[in-house]
Amino acid sequence: MKLTETENPAPRSAVNKTTHRTFTRRGVLWLGQTCNLHCQFCYFIDKIHSKGHPEHPFMIIDKAKKICKTLVEFYGNNSIDIQGGEPTLYKDIFDLIQYCKEIGLTPSLITNALVLDDIKRCLAFKDAGIRDFLVSVHGLGDVFDALVGVKGAHVCQMKALRNLQEAGIPFRFNCVLTKLVLHQLPLIAELAKKTGARVVNFITFNPFADQSQKGRRNIQNVPRYSEVSGRLNNALDILNDSNIEANVRYFPICMAAERHRKSVYNFQQLPYDHHEWDYASWAWTGLQPQRMKKGDVSDPVQPSTSRWFLHLKEPLKKLSEISGLSPILYKAHKLVSQRRSPHQAREEIYREIAKIHAEVHCKYKYGKKCLACVAQDICDGFHGDYAAMFGTEEARPIQGDVRITDPLYYIRNQEKTVEREDEDWALQP
Repeated sequence: MKLTETENPAPRSAVNKTTHRTFTRRGVLWLGQTCNLHCQFCYFIDKIHSKGHPEHPFMIIDKAKKICKTLVEFYGNNSIDIQGGEPTLYKDIFDLIQYCKEIGLTPSLITNALVLDDIKRCLAFKDAGIRDFLVSVHGLGDVFDALVGVKGAHVCQMKALRNLQEAGIPFRFNCVLTKLVLHQLPLIAELAKKTGARVVNFITFNPFADQSQKGRRNIQNVPRYSEVSGRLNNALDILNDSNIEANVRYFPICMAAERHRKSVYNFQQLPYDHHEWDYASWAWTGLQPQRMKKGDVSDPVQPSTSRWFLHLKEPLKKLSEISGLSPILYKAHKLVSQRRSPHQAREEIYREIAKIHAEVHCKYKYGKKCLACVAQDICDGFHGDYAAMFGTEEARPIQGDVRITDPLYYIRNQEKTVEREDEDWALQP
């Protein structure tokens, strides 16, 4: 496909880069699963289709503000990803953005950007105080339209990108690695160059939430990791040569070329990406009371950085008694009980949470070849349903004399974009 977008790249705002790794302070808010697209790979596709589902309608503004206030006051978050569904459809979105700015929670929107094909809407978001948009560019042309279920969606999205350039609003890209889009990955990287995207995230097609339904993911729509690898590496080369930050989520580390392993973020690496979500607050906003229109929010139970020992010990003790979760959670409970330094405790607890996500929630598996890989301890391995479809023989064990146990081993070599609002903490050596 030939790119028809503007040939003049939008000038990238001068932003700092850093290889310093510290915990993210970003929270997340789901406003409701109301959307103007029907993406085949959406984690919440059933909730979007079911208007009667309690998570389908948008929540009232007062509840959204209460959640945001909790993110600041209890969890110590200083930025937020607001998403839906499609958050640009939320009738009180400008009020919410302004409120977030007022309380010290710098707002970003995760969006398909179709509504932003109107330049007036872009300017209204800018006036309200939006920091940037994370735009879901899951393909180009007919491929995008087919994946999202709306004819003409690609044309609207490209117009929106031009509008964002004209309005001077920064943006990043998300791209889900479905089978249909693989041949377009280098083109999406070129689009990022041409339009001035600051960051590009490639996200493995995952069996999370509604996608975990039996039969939804199959060999027709899920690409093999080895199929992804070649074109993904090509796209990463383009982005790296253009000094654009690129991240690959939930991908076996061995399947990326050695030069690009610095960009691979599995569950153990995610807390160190300041564009990702803080595990503590994410655990709370991910609970259903914080995702429904009706009802009050639940009490926050995960700790902020300054309250680890006050807030985490008892909740973990109770959770550790739940069948199936007890081994990992009890170990995390003991880590807190031993009263280590707050930073050390947080590192170890977040790593335990990462293992819970991978081993318990997502059923990741290691194949026989994985056992010979020196990076096994910092890699999630293969999705359980993926292994059932394709096996694990694609694994390419990384060789070495010493096993890698530090989750930062590769990612500390990546230069990450740091926005102005984050410089005072993200740039500190």
